[in-house]
Amino acid sequence: MALRLFEERGFDETTMDDIAKELGVGRRTLFRYYASKNDMVWGNFDWVLGRLRSELSATGARTPLMTALREAVVVSNTYPADALPDLRSRMALITTVPALQAHSVLRYAEWRAVVAEFVARRLRRDVDNLEVGALAYAALAASISAFSHWVAHPEKDLLILLDRSYRMLEAGYDRSALRRLTRDI
Repeated sequence: MALRLFEERGFDETTMDDIAKELGVGRRTLFRYYASKNDMVWGNFDWVLGRLRSELSATGARTPLMTALREAVVVSNTYPADALPDLRSRMALITTVPALQAHSVLRYAEWRAVVAEFVARRLRRDVDNLEVGALAYAALAASISAFSHWVAHPEKDLLILLDRSYRMLEAGYDRSALRRLTRDI
């Protein structure tokens, strides 16, 4: 309902009162579930993070790091076909509305933390290690790139875009070269 209102009226022009009225609930009821309009667009992001964390944890220890990351991201972003229109609407708002882009910094930090924890475990490094952080940021960039392309090109398949984006990242990841580069860091 809120997504439809945001699309029809614009994100900034739609108030929490408008949404509450449309849903037939009080404004206070909305605030029990969502701290802000921004959070309504992001939906249940804790579930998204839990799903990614679960997929990363389920990868085998022998699976190469970048393959494990790619596979976990692709699987954790697999949605039923009927959920894709709402996901596309959410991502269109998140990638185009300035207020949501600013709020995204907080959400993306949470997502990067999940990836960084996994990478740190795999590399036996501290979570604040430069290589760990660089890979977490690079993974986020690969995901954002795939989602943004999917929003702009509705005929494309999100999972294929994510897979290709991560394969590009994987192709540039050379663990032996990184060991030499990060030896003194």
